[in-house]
Amino acid sequence: MQDDMSISFFGAIGGFLWWLASNVFGAFYNIGYAVTHPELWLDWLTWAGTPEDKASVMRFVYYGGSVEFFFVVFTTLLVLTGLGIYYRGFMWAMVRGLEGFANTLGRFFAWAGLLMVLQQIIIVFMQRVFARPDMSFGLGIALEKDISWFAEELKLYNALVVCFCVTYTFVQGGHVRVDLIYAGISHRAKRVVDMVGALIFMMPMAVITWMYGWYFLWRHLIVPKPSASDQLDRLVMKARALRWNVETIGFSPNGFNGYFLFKILLVAFAGLVFLHAVAFFYRSLLEYIEGEESEGKYLDKDTLGEGEEAYEGAH
Repeated sequence: MQDDMSISFFGAIGGFLWWLASNVFGAFYNIGYAVTHPELWLDWLTWAGTPEDKASVMRFVYYGGSVEFFFVVFTTLLVLTGLGIYYRGFMWAMVRGLEGFANTLGRFFAWAGLLMVLQQIIIVFMQRVFARPDMSFGLGIALEKDISWFAEELKLYNALVVCFCVTYTFVQGGHVRVDLIYAGISHRAKRVVDMVGALIFMMPMAVITWMYGWYFLWRHLIVPKPSASDQLDRLVMKARALRWNVETIGFSPNGFNGYFLFKILLVAFAGLVFLHAVAFFYRSLLEYIEGEESEGKYLDKDTLGEGEEAYEGAH
């Protein structure tokens, strides 16, 4: 009985390793096939309503949350990590590129906070001073909606700041930290903690959020509604009856009706967090290898200007 259990255990381990290896090596084929056959999954971008377009949509939906896509990303990271360890300058270039992308995106969308404040002020004036039930913005063809629509739209600005500034805030060191042991340990021990945190917490959280958010998004854009349990052939069969059904239902009769945008932002948030988890892992690894003198190397942090150092980090 004990021998049977040990055999089944090692058989399960062997089966898992074979599954892992086959998916990793299969990722190279999948990348090549996707690049050489873009018409199978990108035709829907030039939507003409043909059966080929509909099947292309379903393929795109399937692959965006599939095991194949996961291993394409996983294998790509393995290759890039291997190259980065061998050519350290290449890994620093990836860190600088990903952190620069996070900073650029965050600095741009941070202005949504100002738009949110200005729009709220206009709403208050229109309601309390001019007693108007609606508002109109634009030149030529204006956007004219009930004031409650613009009031609920403020949530979108807030979501833009949260989703697109999350990695920027991480680069700037602005997230709240609960430090119990981190400050008192050595430089290399800190880098180990950072690497483990990126691999164990940031990346899995981003992957799980992507998996749920991807299908959550598409269930509010098309019918028949796709399911995470559907295989590719079943989704392609569903494509025969496919039509766009973009969610336009608000919480109130005249309220904001673009809530599908929040589903898109959820997917974008997961992708950005995953990319920055990669950048954070690479930076921690490089700082571990190169020692304490490399801490903060190439880090582009905002500053209030010369002479304002005492105020930085206190706002």
